[in-house]
Amino acid sequence: MSYHLVIFKSGFSKAWKPLYRFLRRLYGPVDRAENLFLRMKNISVMANQIVFLMLADKVLVPKERMTCLYTLMFYNVIAYCVSYIKELIEKEDWTPYVTLTERSQIKHLAMSATKIVLEWTKAVTFVVTLTFMLLVFGLEQGLEHYKPSTLYTVLTWIYYSATEKVFVDMFPTILGYLQLEALENIENLYAPVILRYFTIGISAFFSLILLPTAPWRFLFVATYLNVYLRWKELMQNSGAALKREREILNRYRKATAEEIDRFDDVCSVCLCTMTKARVTPCHHLFHADCLRQCLKTSDSCPMCKRELKFD
Repeated sequence: MSYHLVIFKSGFSKAWKPLYRFLRRLYGPVDRAENLFLRMKNISVMANQIVFLMLADKVLVPKERMTCLYTLMFYNVIAYCVSYIKELIEKEDWTPYVTLTERSQIKHLAMSATKIVLEWTKAVTFVVTLTFMLLVFGLEQGLEHYKPSTLYTVLTWIYYSATEKVFVDMFPTILGYLQLEALENIENLYAPVILRYFTIGISAFFSLILLPTAPWRFLFVATYLNVYLRWKELMQNSGAALKREREILNRYRKATAEEIDRFDDVCSVCLCTMTKARVTPCHHLFHADCLRQCLKTSDSCPMCKRELKFD
């Protein structure tokens, strides 16, 4: 019996290899087109947002005469206002002039004029956009058919925030404030993976709900864009980066509470207290992120400089 099974596996392997190569060659142009689409971040993200809002329309407000473009327009205005305010808060150089060199006092007239015009354009655009939105909501012109439910607003806003760059960039900071020990101070790697899992999951959930009622072409497009392509992007980018770093860190076991207490609760790299730590083969303790950053420049222990080898 085992002999026949070995023969079957051998024959299947020989038949499968040329078929696999043929399928790979056939899928090659499609794969390149998908990767090109994913690299066009603004277009691909907007396509995801529109498709998800259409899914939400059909699931959460099916009887309302409502267009997802209204919702996307409002959210884009909010995102623009937040990004402009964030830029003002983080701005360090408030001078309207541009000098010829960093230490020079001589002003570059053309560049200074361009900078002044650009800053004023941003400010005027911000004020006009905000005024327009307040007038639209205040006068309710053209909004008689726009009646989103609370659940619709909450879920679509969360999805939009999880995909729009200005909010995505804030998410690692938010995770950092939460001080989740399971993340081991590498929130910047976990953040995009968490957001991608959420957006993929909720898109797949809505698609399953609509399976009995919605047209199959729409569901195919929604699943392809918001589930398959986003999963592919996750596996190629943020997911792959997190996996690589986790594989490196997992070579170093987690320290026990007694070991951390015996080590005076202080990481030798950042000199901050430790609630979780990784142990090197030479029995030194570090924050996972501190150890990861040190390993990028050297294979030696940051404390004793011994080469980190594993038996």
